Amino acid sequence: MSSLEAVWVQPCEQPGTAVVTGVFDILHVGHVRYLSSVAERGLPLVIGVEDDPRVRAWKGPSRPLNTAVERAEVLAALRCVSGVFIVSGPPEAHGPEDYIDLLAPMRPGALAHTAGDPHAGGRCAAAALLGAQCWELEMIPGRSTTRIVNAGLG
Repeated sequence: MSSLEAVWVQPCEQPGTAVVTGVFDILHVGHVRYLSSVAERGLPLVIGVEDDPRVRAWKGPSRPLNTAVERAEVLAALRCVSGVFIVSGPPEAHGPEDYIDLLAPMRPGALAHTAGDPHAGGRCAAAALLGAQCWELEMIPGRSTTRIVNAGLG
């Protein structure tokens, strides 16, 4: 059993959703275009927001800039989003098997990620084990939170 838990901020009771997980520290146009393109594929969009200790362990002590609750609230306000949950658990629990256990009760129809995601292989393997599609969408060039934080560019 996974040590990851989903804490729902905006529940979505529909099975067959498209699930995206990530940090979403500073919502920018790249996020909005990506999430909109996932939703345009026709399944209700559900987003898992990584909690603060997990983000801090992965990205350093200065991140996240916004709390998980605030990041989830902003995402829930987007009209293309059907549900939002916060992913909590130890930072080392980030393999496909951890997410399979977390997502299985949601019965997702698809897991989505951006092209070039270093975890794409694991995400596709998890999707296959969940009986879901694996959707790879293009990253919006030049748009990332790390770029904004490091270079002051949007």
